[in-house]
Amino acid sequence: MKRVAFLLLFVAGWAVPGAFAQENEHVQVGVFADYFRLSQTDTDLLGVGGRASFVAYKRLKLEAEMSYDFSRAFTEGFVDNSTGTVIVQRTNLRVIHGLFGPRINLGRHAIQPFVTAKGGLINFRLDNSPATFGTFASSVSGLRDNNVMGTFYAGGGLEGHLGPIGLRLDIGDEMYFNDNTHHNLKATFGPIIRF
Repeated sequence: MKRVAFLLLFVAGWAVPGAFAQENEHVQVGVFADYFRLSQTDTDLLGVGGRASFVAYKRLKLEAEMSYDFSRAFTEGFVDNSTGTVIVQRTNLRVIHGLFGPRINLGRHAIQPFVTAKGGLINFRLDNSPATFGTFASSVSGLRDNNVMGTFYAGGGLEGHLGPIGLRLDIGDEMYFNDNTHHNLKATFGPIIRF
């Protein structure tokens, strides 16, 4: 873990001077609505998130994002083999995503296409407590105690600006690795501010 933190600090120290040498934008921050289609259970999850990026070199940006998908209850059926009884139970599933990686802008117009590839983590949690800020904070603080898996996101999208304020749409495949690769559709949409 210390090696990864040192590597991130080294990359940030190398890239930050280049970010502030640019003429246009240096930093971009935004919030977004998150749609995640979990392929294993055919479940649609909705949530919110935030992201920040800075210019590393011309059209290359380094970006970090985190999102929290709210509780989604779905019904599962189980058969008790000893009695033959069918048991139906509601499962409250929540997901936390954390991603970091490069983004390359492909244009210089008011509406710019881009591609991105990010790595990170995903955490699945079964929790029946209400979805509040306190629940989110306890979920993030307890990440090391729960099942965290590696993830890779490859995608693209469009962002448009009118001055420093804009909108951004991302869509891609968020793959997590648990015994094998699980492909999941992820889409985000929300406002961004650049300065």
